[in-house]
Amino acid sequence: MHRQHEFDVVKMNKPKMATEKGVPSNSRVLMLLGQLERMNGETMVREVENARQLTLKILHLIQTQEKSGKEIMSKGSSGMEVILASLENTKDVQTTLNILYILSELVTVGRGRRVGVFVSKGGTGVLFQILITANKESHPSEELMLQLHSLLAKVGPKDRKFGVKARLSGALNVTINLMKQNLQNFKLLLPCLQVLRVYSANSVNAISLGKSGVVELMFKIIAPYSKKNTSLHKVALDALGALLKSKTNARRAVDGGHVPVLLALYLDWHRNDARHRHLLIRKGLLVCLRNITNIKLGRKVFIEADGMRILYNSSTECLPVRTLDPLVNTSSLIMRKCFPKNRLPLPTIKSAFHYQLPHVPAVGPVAQLYSQPPGVDDVVDESDDNEEAEGDTDTENDEDDKDHTANDDIETDLNKLHPIKSPGRPFEELRSYERFFLELYEDFQGHNFECPKAASTKSSSASFSSSSIRSTQPVIVPTAQALSPMNVPIEDSEREHTGPSTTPTDALTSLKLDTIHLTKDQEKKVGFIPEGHTALSSGLSSQGQAIEQELARVLECVSLEQEGTLNAEEGLKGVRQEGSPITAARHIHSPLLLGGIATLRVGGQGSNCGSDCGSEGADDEGGEGAVLEVPDTAALLPLHDPDLYVEMVKGTHSVPQYAEVAYPDYFGHIAPTFREPLLERVYGVQRSKIFQDIERLIHPNDILDKVVYDLDIPSGPVIEENGESLKFNSQFESGNLRKAVQIRKYEYDLVLNSDINSNHYHQWLYFEVSSMRVGTTYRFNIINCEKSNSQFNYGMQVLMYSVQEAISGRPQWVRTGTDICYYKNHFARSSIAAGGQKGKSYFTLTFSTSFNHKDDVCYFAYHYPYTYSTLKMHLSKLEALRTPQIYLRQDILCETLGGNSCPLLTITAMPESNSNDHICQFRNRPMIFLSARVHPGETNASWVMKGTLEFLMGMSPLAASLREAYIFKIVPMLNPDGVINGNHRCSLSGEDLNRQWQNPNPELHPTIYHTKGLLQYLAHIQRAPLVFCDYHGHSRKKNVFMYGCSVKETVWQSNINATSSDLQEDLGYRTLPKILSQIAPAFSMASCSFVVERSKESTARVVVWREIGVQRSYTMESTLCGCDQGKYKGLQIGTRELEEMGAQFCVALLRLKRLTGLHNHQHLLDLESDIIGTQSKVVSCPTTYVMEEDEPSFLEAIDYSAESNDEDVEPENEQGVEVQENLDQLSDSDNHRDLC
Repeated sequence: MHRQHEFDVVKMNKPKMATEKGVPSNSRVLMLLGQLERMNGETMVREVENARQLTLKILHLIQTQEKSGKEIMSKGSSGMEVILASLENTKDVQTTLNILYILSELVTVGRGRRVGVFVSKGGTGVLFQILITANKESHPSEELMLQLHSLLAKVGPKDRKFGVKARLSGALNVTINLMKQNLQNFKLLLPCLQVLRVYSANSVNAISLGKSGVVELMFKIIAPYSKKNTSLHKVALDALGALLKSKTNARRAVDGGHVPVLLALYLDWHRNDARHRHLLIRKGLLVCLRNITNIKLGRKVFIEADGMRILYNSSTECLPVRTLDPLVNTSSLIMRKCFPKNRLPLPTIKSAFHYQLPHVPAVGPVAQLYSQPPGVDDVVDESDDNEEAEGDTDTENDEDDKDHTANDDIETDLNKLHPIKSPGRPFEELRSYERFFLELYEDFQGHNFECPKAASTKSSSASFSSSSIRSTQPVIVPTAQALSPMNVPIEDSEREHTGPSTTPTDALTSLKLDTIHLTKDQEKKVGFIPEGHTALSSGLSSQGQAIEQELARVLECVSLEQEGTLNAEEGLKGVRQEGSPITAARHIHSPLLLGGIATLRVGGQGSNCGSDCGSEGADDEGGEGAVLEVPDTAALLPLHDPDLYVEMVKGTHSVPQYAEVAYPDYFGHIAPTFREPLLERVYGVQRSKIFQDIERLIHPNDILDKVVYDLDIPSGPVIEENGESLKFNSQFESGNLRKAVQIRKYEYDLVLNSDINSNHYHQWLYFEVSSMRVGTTYRFNIINCEKSNSQFNYGMQVLMYSVQEAISGRPQWVRTGTDICYYKNHFARSSIAAGGQKGKSYFTLTFSTSFNHKDDVCYFAYHYPYTYSTLKMHLSKLEALRTPQIYLRQDILCETLGGNSCPLLTITAMPESNSNDHICQFRNRPMIFLSARVHPGETNASWVMKGTLEFLMGMSPLAASLREAYIFKIVPMLNPDGVINGNHRCSLSGEDLNRQWQNPNPELHPTIYHTKGLLQYLAHIQRAPLVFCDYHGHSRKKNVFMYGCSVKETVWQSNINATSSDLQEDLGYRTLPKILSQIAPAFSMASCSFVVERSKESTARVVVWREIGVQRSYTMESTLCGCDQGKYKGLQIGTRELEEMGAQFCVALLRLKRLTGLHNHQHLLDLESDIIGTQSKVVSCPTTYVMEEDEPSFLEAIDYSAESNDEDVEPENEQGVEVQENLDQLSDSDNHRDLC
């Protein structure tokens, strides 16, 4: 008949209602239901009046007695089955209506549980059957149709198969025809629309309804504007919004000319709803527009209908009213979607710098880059405006394909999860690395252990030492605690500059170029040092030292004139006054030129000092660029020497042949004494920035679109102008800024440079700004970011360095910027740049800041810069800290593609004597292998490494014990070329070096090839490291944490079948991170993961674990943002905390030594638990699978309100947990010594 089996109708068995468990036997409503049940189908037809009376009495009881409904719906009752059976059997309209009234009363209460019971008993199918039967009558009862649709509207949302049942039963057409015949009958039309809204939620139904003309029908109902029957309009808009999720229906609406209708309606409601009583109708109109603009044609028509201006103006008027935020947010989403995709203002997305590789890989992104035909536009696709999927496929369960499991990347091949020591290279070839392990063969027979001045080591190759090193102060563990002032008075008398005075008459005139010459403008006055100003002593204590001087100095020009080849080996002559903490006065203009070779700047120009200080203050005494003396930064920072830094820069080879030095790298950085909390996100900041972007389209005449800096211009990147614009510069080591475009008077779009031999990886930024106006707020937009989310949305700020502050005694990077947010923009990202995906956009990092000093030069950076030349300078300084008790050797592991040296350090303690026992103990110390900075943009890794190195070279008992316990092999910078050239992730080969460990190429990846060779050599001679750790930075997570490798934890996460033998594993890989979680305030054990992922199989951590057999192989990730737990909760991380982390890593290794010295493994676990203070044994500690980020997902349509700062930051104990607390007992004076 009506395919009754498809409705899941349950045939009624005779219920024993009076004896059902839990149901009272004297219940009147159940007695009536029993009578109703006994009326079979034929009786029901014959005794129509009795059926009417019975159903009417039951209805009356349910309406007047609440307990009656409960009795029918109770678990032990079969009342619902009886009611549905009667509904199915009756042919009388009035009886049917009575039963529908009963059902309506029953399902109206009960918070949905009763509806669930109704659906489970097959009620939906019965209703559709009644609807189809009634529709066959020549004149269907209007009341019956009304009640049927009212009941269907109530139960539909609770029935997951509602749409399927409606379509198969033919109910869709019944409802459609009923609506068409009753457009003016609002009483009947409302429940029909409510049911239609539920029908349309099914995508297949939506398409079918669209073909039946329902979209056009909806527009007849919602237009024209009227405040009558607002509830009808609301439901109609909901149904229309659901229908328009279908691309087919969206096109139908566009073709029907309905987009202008929707806009006009929205404007009418916006203007006339002054008291905001009809927000749901206004929101419904916006939802319809949002769904229509999901298709390209819809966006085109929306713009042609002036939709951008209409929504922009209406949203602007809504902004003051907080309750209208849903309207503003939806309008913002529509406008952003419809904003025409713009082309990045670049000729190509390939790097502005070109480096020809010795040979090109056969496959991969670099091969594609080189095989790209000339003339191909790689910035934007021909048709970049994609159709953006809406889930419009004709399937029933389109919502089931939302997300795959979060663990798709977990390795499931057990063969790859078992470490297999693979030689890889023949031992005869690996023997060449023997020269880097002299400590394993040294017998010290010619060494004088009595003479305190005796040389302690020999170097197998050239070191980074310099004769200009003077500081020999010991380095103590940094603790990141409050600084205490330690002031040393300096001269306060006015001093005249006595250096050679030269006034070049021509920019290209060369002087003696093997020294630094000081140039002086005779017409300008030399500043003086006011009384009472102080400088720091050159000592460095664990408590830090305050830098609170006012050294009235600055900014005269140091021109590093030289001719011939730049030579890093030549000393600095005649520049400094020995013994004086203050250098001679220097003229410093921006930029600080290296060698004064202007032609070496990219583009061939540069003699114009492209970033002179300040456009204001020209009328001040002394004219532009007032002369002040520069403080001796070396006196403030014991491990920093500006002149030594310049010498190191001379030996650094960059692709652009940089001829300038950035002031922050020249002066150095001292960690601020104040805390820098995570920035609280201002409500509505993202929305306001987006609206300013939209104004570019609404008011194009207000946009300057003036290029002020461009590396792609052959004549030179700095573009001359009249002083109304900021001046930019990035032509120095590690600098990255490709282009600056002035958008408004105080707003600039900035474009970052791609990594060399790549067309993406835009994240690292480091550039200089000058000619600023004091007190004016500038907005900077980095417009070609690629990641979909960033910690800039969760409290992170950029860093700024003021030269004026530096010469006033505060040389430091500080967190800066307000109104910071990170969001998808309207600049199209080509499929070439997006790995073949079309329709992608870039993201914008925007921040605002102001400047406090006239004639200042400021620098901005993504994170605290740490250049390759800085590393060389620090290594030279560290060598001077060596005492006769320290074994330190600096080797050159290899040369990079760019011709730079990759340093390798060996640090341990000298043997007590050259006796056999002492030499044996010396040679048999376990190896610790550390590396850092494989990714150039992760500068925090270098600061952590700096803390590790300074601790290792320190004079504390802990440091001495650590050197006696281990031999340290350290590669502090695995990617010098990437660091030098301002790359974010790659080397000059255009590849991520941390994805090359499985099969590194000796030509393209020399640092990885030879570092792996060192480890392979150690594995061959049975001296594999006890610990391998690669220092990294993480851009989307907080805290410091570790990634390790575990078979068992990977298997647990992947649910693959494994035998008990497969899961046998030493749990020692957890020991080091557990120790760190107890002693290092920034470390979070909860963020650690020991799962092995497929995408990481060629990283250092996994390859060293698998092939070298190092169980404790780690990546240590340090946040670029800050901490959300522990002592530093709510604070952004700084260099003091990063260096502290490096030192604490060393302390943890000392504890690890005591644990690994125990031979009984269970005893080891017990002692570990005891020392660390854990509540349970290691074996019970759960794993944590760490995904890409730990913040809420990035939702463009929702304005953030400081999600990461929802919890109040707890007050910290200023004293904190002392690093040294109870650690002296771990001095490990009785080291275990292996037998020879």
